[in-house]
Amino acid sequence: MTEDTRIALVTGANKGIGFEIARGLAERGATVLLGARDDDRRAAAVDRLAADGLSVEGVALDVTDPGSVAAAAEFVRDRFGRLDVLVNNAGISGDRTQAPEEGGLAEVRRVFDVNVFGVMAVTDAMLPLLRRSTGGRIVNMSSTVGSLTAMTDEDGPLAGMPAMLGYPVSKTALNAVTAQYAKLLRKDGITVNSVCPGYVATDLNGFTGYRTPEQGAAIAIEMSFADSAGPTAGFFDEAGRVAW
Repeated sequence: MTEDTRIALVTGANKGIGFEIARGLAERGATVLLGARDDDRRAAAVDRLAADGLSVEGVALDVTDPGSVAAAAEFVRDRFGRLDVLVNNAGISGDRTQAPEEGGLAEVRRVFDVNVFGVMAVTDAMLPLLRRSTGGRIVNMSSTVGSLTAMTDEDGPLAGMPAMLGYPVSKTALNAVTAQYAKLLRKDGITVNSVCPGYVATDLNGFTGYRTPEQGAAIAIEMSFADSAGPTAGFFDEAGRVAW
């Protein structure tokens, strides 16, 4: 590793889209830290990428555990002294009790704990390290299902999606979180954007998606390497801007 090597942390990186984001960043020359809470799965993911000659390390990270988040930030600080890219990928979909009238507020809180509050916790912990970068990048993995424009279009592709108070609303909130961090960090030259990977076949949706994890990872990789003139406070998929 040289001083010019980008240091990137990807949360929820032991499988699916997160794993492919980690692979893509490493293939472009970054040293990638695979954040995951399960020790065995994290180690197996690191071994798979290292076997391909990629520069990767595992980091124990449960985004819902303040102690784990603090320890991960301390590890990055002691090991590298800075962080150039943070991809907040960890997320859960929740179960059917998150539907309106089902009374599943506990499930809604569980979804928000990972998808929204976990992003805040990790981002706050990593901000001192991102500010040491010459071009920090924060990428939040959102979804078009969180677009207010899309979810209120009676004739749009989401019209048949059941009403839910957890997952889609958490992604709407995440987009607002993106906008607020972008507002804070604009003066520091740190860009903050939300991205949608599309409908990817992962365990989050029971592998019903029609896109591959590699395809879903592409937009996050692109935004992670955007130059200083690139966008901030935006919401993007591979076709361009997504309507809030």
